[in-house]
Amino acid sequence: MQISVVIPAFDEAESLPDLLQRLVPELASVAATSEVIVVDDGSRDGTADAVLALGLPTVVVERLRVNRGKSGALRAGLALAKGDVIVLMDADGQDDPTELPRLLAALDGGLDLVTGRRAHRNDRAAKRLPSRLYNWTTARVTGVPGRDFNSGFKAMRRDVARDLDLYGELHRYIPVLAHWAGYRTGEVDVTHHPRAEGRSKFGAERFWRGMLDLVTVKFLTTYTGRPFHLFGGIAAVCGLVGSALLTWMLVLRISGEAVGSRPALAAGVLLVVVAVQLGSLGLIAELLVHLRRARPPDEDER
Repeated sequence: MQISVVIPAFDEAESLPDLLQRLVPELASVAATSEVIVVDDGSRDGTADAVLALGLPTVVVERLRVNRGKSGALRAGLALAKGDVIVLMDADGQDDPTELPRLLAALDGGLDLVTGRRAHRNDRAAKRLPSRLYNWTTARVTGVPGRDFNSGFKAMRRDVARDLDLYGELHRYIPVLAHWAGYRTGEVDVTHHPRAEGRSKFGAERFWRGMLDLVTVKFLTTYTGRPFHLFGGIAAVCGLVGSALLTWMLVLRISGEAVGSRPALAAGVLLVVVAVQLGSLGLIAELLVHLRRARPPDEDER
């Protein structure tokens, strides 16, 4: 079995050398062959040079000219990985390489993707509390069981990595995307260390970005094959409310009252127009889905 470890890194020259010196011997003990791919995500502190200075033959560095974000860095690393099993780790040294056998055992037990759940997370409360809310919300919205979706410590079979399409901030939802694709996902408890060097590169904006991407993931995993269910449902609600308002205005007008200046009239017209537009958008989306599925296989290949 060959294992590939993908580590996205942005300005982690202080943390990476220690992590790699602990990781490489651990990999040698659990895999016949292994590789570590460090993706230097546009670092400005000499991260790539610090890694290359170690002279570790199984460690390669992929340099990105600009910072693409964690999803972009993972995408670049996964494209290079050759292993039968692919492990994702953060570069800050908080993930413990000695937990690798536990993740691999979960894959041997039947899972296709396993997340290292940080049972005792060594981070500030300002990070832990929003993370709990995020994980709770993600599990409820997507229906995928889990308590630590955003843990950067994961192991997956090659097929899972091949089917992942990461962009934006979708690295937070890898278990959801894998579950939606039909793979068996799960979590195991792992040790989580405090950050020894450097500082976190993620600010407060990661929370609202994560919630916006949750909407994206919900749409992709639930309505990609039936978009009219989403647009048509919203259109139905808008249309019913708008029609009720216009019916009320009609009754008042028949009764002799002036309705031309009433806000309810404008609101009713607006809601009906929006309902027609959303309904039309949903039907067009359904047509695109149908045409995509009806296209001959050889056209897809071309």
